[in-house]
Amino acid sequence: MHFLTGKTNIDFLGKRNIALGFSLILILISIVSIYSRGLNLGIDFTGGYLIEVGYSQSIELEPVRSALAKSEYSDALIQHFGTSKDVLVRIAPRDGVNSARISDDVLNILKSTSTDKVEMRRIEFVGPQVGEELREQGGLAMLIALFCIMIYVGLRFQMKSAVGAIMALIHDVIITIGVFSVVQMPFDLSVLAALLAVIGYSLNDTVVVLDRIRETFRTQRKGTAVEILNMSINGTLSRTIMTSLTTLLVLTALFLLGGEVIHGFAFALIVGVFIGTYSSIYVASNSLVLMGVEKHDFLEHAKENEEIDELP
Repeated sequence: MHFLTGKTNIDFLGKRNIALGFSLILILISIVSIYSRGLNLGIDFTGGYLIEVGYSQSIELEPVRSALAKSEYSDALIQHFGTSKDVLVRIAPRDGVNSARISDDVLNILKSTSTDKVEMRRIEFVGPQVGEELREQGGLAMLIALFCIMIYVGLRFQMKSAVGAIMALIHDVIITIGVFSVVQMPFDLSVLAALLAVIGYSLNDTVVVLDRIRETFRTQRKGTAVEILNMSINGTLSRTIMTSLTTLLVLTALFLLGGEVIHGFAFALIVGVFIGTYSSIYVASNSLVLMGVEKHDFLEHAKENEEIDELP
């Protein structure tokens, strides 16, 4: 438990080539899955109708699928929502048909598949144009966030640190999206919000490590760049692990007990915390090694900041 006292001496960057290969494999799997399988986009992005119904007893989905397949709703997607008594039906948008008629039709079809009482819980509709706009605006929001972060880190530290931080964030986002593509969990607006939260969480961890790296480079007189980077990572390891563990405890509780509505949100954050913790230790620091960071990079930046502070 030495990590709790901050007195670890782990050679993280001694395994940097293994970590680099591991990251490249995860990114490759994610990209291949995204292009081959795509994302299971939720109604927020695709548009259409979302209907939630509740049964008095547990219901099997196969009779429901068969009944809808024999009707004009053969393209419907059916799944349990929270418990085996709750069913969620997703239907693609239809021109000239209002929500009331669709909800009545679906409810009548579901009643015909069971003798149990069937209750309409909710129905939502998102137009295809609105879904496309949400998809475009969501992607644009992530790009703007990454650009602003690069500017902030570049001004706060130096450009090599900014590149390392952005590489870590891109790494986290691609792998998190890739996991959703592999497991085909619905990707909706709540998951997009979780991705933006992952960017913020990962950036916070990375900035803490970069700040310690800068301080160590300025104060440590001896040692190679790799040794100083290892020293910096070990110095922040206790904080990184404790923050990640406490965050994961909350997210796990949300995922298990929070209900189906926030499953995707909690799952994205759980994946993001794991990947973000890993990237703050390996990806950002490894990027600095690959760019050949040296002590003078931080000393020159410190001198520039002092000159700016002295200006009237």
